[in-house]
Parts: sequence; C-alpha cells; structure tokens
Amino acid sequence: MPEEEQIVNKEEKENVVYIGKKPTMNYVLAVVTQFNNGMNEVTIKARGNAISRAVDVKEIVQNKFMPNVKERSIKTSSEELTNEDGTKSKVSAIQIVLGK
Repeated sequence: MPEEEQIVNKEEKENVVYIGKKPTMNYVLAVVTQFNNGMNEVTIKARGNAISRAVDVKEIVQNKFMPNVKERSIKTSSEELTNEDGTKSKVSAIQIVLGK
C-alpha cells in the first residue's frame, strides 16, 4: 500500500505547474507538455503578482494551443507568509485546474 500512495502523490505533483517570474510562454510550454505526456489534468498554481500570469497561461493554452482543454475549477485563497524580519503578511493565491 505505501508504494501505491507514493505513486499517487508523485503523479499529483508532476501535473502541477507553479507560476513564477519567467516568461509566460515557458509556463504555457510546461502545461502543453504535461498534456502531451498523457496527463488528463494539469493544475496551475500562482501567488501574489504571478496570479495574472497564471490566468494568461490558462487563456493561451485554451485559445491557441489546445482548444479541447477545459477549465475544471478555479480556487482562490490567501496564504500567510512570514517575512525575513519576522512580520506576517497575507498573499493571495490561485489554483486553476485544466482537463481534457
């Protein structure tokens, strides 16, 4: 059983694309590659200023590369982070799930 759980956890992490500061097309390529490698579902995650880039990635994937991919869910949340000086701040986050 533990091996099966590890396989499931590994698959869950493989189909997640974390959005950061790189150019948008890098993330679009990552999402399209995941689908081309046989994934039926890919999750796009971003926090803070990268949220708009995550939405751009979703739109480019759907409108230009893979029109058959549909948005399964969009979740927004807030995460509390501790800064270097010890203060806490809240950062918005988004999770977009795309599926075939």
